[in-house]
Amino acid sequence: MSKIVILGAGISGHVAASHLRRKLSKDHEVVVVSPNSNYQWIPSNIWVGIGRMKSESIYFPLAPLYKKKGIGYKQAKAISFFPEGDIEEEKPYILAEYVVGENKGKQEKVTYDYLINATGPKLNFKATEGLIPGKNKAFSVCTYTHADHAWAALDSLIKEMKKGKKVKILIGTGHGKSTCQGAAFEYILNVEQELRRHNVRDMAEITWIANEHKLGDFGMDGMLLSYGSLTMKSSELVEIIFEDRDIKWILGAGVNKIEDGVAYYENLEGDYKTETYDFAMLIPSFSGHGFKAYDKNEKEITEKLFKGFMIVDADYTEKPYEEWSVKDWPETYQNPSYKNIFAPGIAFAPPHAISKPRKSKNGTIISPAPPRTGMPSGITAKLVADNIIDSIKNGKESLNHKGSMGNMGAACIASAGYGLASGSGVSITTFPIVPDYEKYPNTQGRQLGKTFGDIGLAGHWLKLALHYAFIYKAKMKPFWWLIPE
Repeated sequence: MSKIVILGAGISGHVAASHLRRKLSKDHEVVVVSPNSNYQWIPSNIWVGIGRMKSESIYFPLAPLYKKKGIGYKQAKAISFFPEGDIEEEKPYILAEYVVGENKGKQEKVTYDYLINATGPKLNFKATEGLIPGKNKAFSVCTYTHADHAWAALDSLIKEMKKGKKVKILIGTGHGKSTCQGAAFEYILNVEQELRRHNVRDMAEITWIANEHKLGDFGMDGMLLSYGSLTMKSSELVEIIFEDRDIKWILGAGVNKIEDGVAYYENLEGDYKTETYDFAMLIPSFSGHGFKAYDKNEKEITEKLFKGFMIVDADYTEKPYEEWSVKDWPETYQNPSYKNIFAPGIAFAPPHAISKPRKSKNGTIISPAPPRTGMPSGITAKLVADNIIDSIKNGKESLNHKGSMGNMGAACIASAGYGLASGSGVSITTFPIVPDYEKYPNTQGRQLGKTFGDIGLAGHWLKLALHYAFIYKAKMKPFWWLIPE
């Protein structure tokens, strides 16, 4: 009998747990350890943040579902890793601490045969002074509770606008190294449309602020898109959208401090500037969770497991950005030192930036980190689960399921406004996610035809359909596995 422990119950962790439980017999144990009591469909947080969807419609409790499906569940957070076990415990284990109930604060050794680290990122708000969700007129849509608070503040502001108050709205990234520009992009378009729906658009100045050096970079070095019969850059597409909606933009900005209604930032020219606002939604930087690892003799071996995020089968050799290769990216998400540990989704350490790293004239890094959210998180979690399943069934290591972000495509439906008749969505597919400049030298490292963009009402319908489809899938309802990642 094998015991598989999954850390985290987000997209990656939940996908891995559900596939493992479906494909393995009850002789094998599947256990999820997560501090969260609920599963949330994060892509719909932006609709919660504009009041068009209740937070209750994007999450559900994990404990009843896992009990019904035969998945073990501990509402606890991992503290440290013991991949060799210790003198008392022969099997490897993680040390976990319970976060609620009678066992709150109690620590437990959770043994495993296979470990999947799907903890995702730490939302590193502390990296930016004063960037605290709900404080200083700054908000977040990174969680459903954050999104609830954002809508409450935005709703209050809209009421003031209806009474004649003119306002400034600032949306984008809240740190020089932030990633997930896509979520901020969706939110700014949705906020803009909601103001039009409430007939107060003329009362607001809306500004996009980001660490991107160009619009539409998204931490992916931008894209060359097929757009109908045309070919255009993602920067051109986003510029058209922003100009059409009268959204201003500030680029190459590393926000470093937030005060009540004031964002302080440094730009690539090395200038220190400020931007005032009445409402802001700024995505924080992501970081690893700061886990420690120890060997059998309790000697620290964190460097074998972590490089901020978890080390996997990538090439982490230090080299100039110009010398990186698409082949540097991992395929199996297996830790090279401990073959029974994996880290799909956002939990693995990327080998290098995708967009060219940029520093201000003062030496400050102002450049987006690589995105690994959404579709890639689900795909990499499933392939990790399938490799573990094959290894258990074959009685030996099997890594036949592979998927590098350098040969993996992704589809992103970015909401540009909610409404069955008036909604809109920006649909972008990218192949591959990490550009392959050797294979596609003339099209910015990606294959035209498989990398394309579109905008319109159909995009909104598709994103709404995906919301219901993936909630259905996450609840493991009949034939859920037929819905692709």
